[in-house]
Amino acid sequence: MKATVVPALLLSLFSLICAGSSHADELRPAYLQLTETSADSVSIYWKVPARGARQRLALEVILDGTSEALSVPIERFVNGVNVRHWQIHRPGGLMGLGVTVDGLARSGAEVLARVEYLDGTSATHRLTAEAPAFRIADKPGLLETVSTYFVLGVEHILFGIDHLLFVTLLLLLVHTARHLAITVTAFTVAHSITLILASLEIIQVPVLPVEVCIALSIVFLATEIIRGEQGKPGLTASAPWLVALGFGLLHGLGFAAALNEIGLPRHAVMPALVVFNLGVEAGQLVFIAVVLTVGRFLPAGLKQTPVWQVRVPAYAVGSLAAFWAVERAAGF
Repeated sequence: MKATVVPALLLSLFSLICAGSSHADELRPAYLQLTETSADSVSIYWKVPARGARQRLALEVILDGTSEALSVPIERFVNGVNVRHWQIHRPGGLMGLGVTVDGLARSGAEVLARVEYLDGTSATHRLTAEAPAFRIADKPGLLETVSTYFVLGVEHILFGIDHLLFVTLLLLLVHTARHLAITVTAFTVAHSITLILASLEIIQVPVLPVEVCIALSIVFLATEIIRGEQGKPGLTASAPWLVALGFGLLHGLGFAAALNEIGLPRHAVMPALVVFNLGVEAGQLVFIAVVLTVGRFLPAGLKQTPVWQVRVPAYAVGSLAAFWAVERAAGF
């Protein structure tokens, strides 16, 4: 098979990044939830990605001096994350509370902070190394809410290494612009359907089996590439849109699991869900456009690549995805 060097290089790069971090899930942001339980008390739920069985990212929540702890944090490690839960007393509840997360600059991590008010409304904030703090003021309007969820959708796909690997493998398997358009459309429609259905809890599927199957979908495509190089093209070579459609349903469940961790604002469930999905699509299209644009402007001599330069990344990514599948299955 003749392929541009760009997808092969991307696969190699992603393999190195993923192998260095041992699994894709470490790119997940930390999650902070502050819930008003009465007019003067707040429940805090703090979830931080863990490295290994008992080591967590060095991130700490710091509240301003207007609150006092009502309980000692209850801490546990579960499914690759460290979870803490405690209660605070604060006259006036959440309004005006200052929140800072220490350690974002050192770790390079991000935090999704969800604020749930006593009346059932909620808001979501993003904390980064550049903006590690916020003060809970007036409840956000619809525009602020949807813009936040759009950015979250873009970030989820662009930092979701397993999803990008799947898309990159599809690019290696599709050879014409027409087939590419049909395949990407099928993948988009499929994962949009399951994202919406699962986020609205119309369908409910356990997260761990979905994550295992997503890893196996990458193994399948890597195998299809290798078989194609051996002169034994499989289903993806003849009907890439069908494979993209089937696995797109699966990846949509993965997107929904990530969104469920963040939660949807009760006052804007459908707008937030729709713009999150649009953010995912925008991020996916940006990624594909960058790959194709770079490939288009490569010197002619670089657009033909030896067979081994396609096989090696396929073997590397397939092996890595198989490791993910075993690792995730071990969490059952």
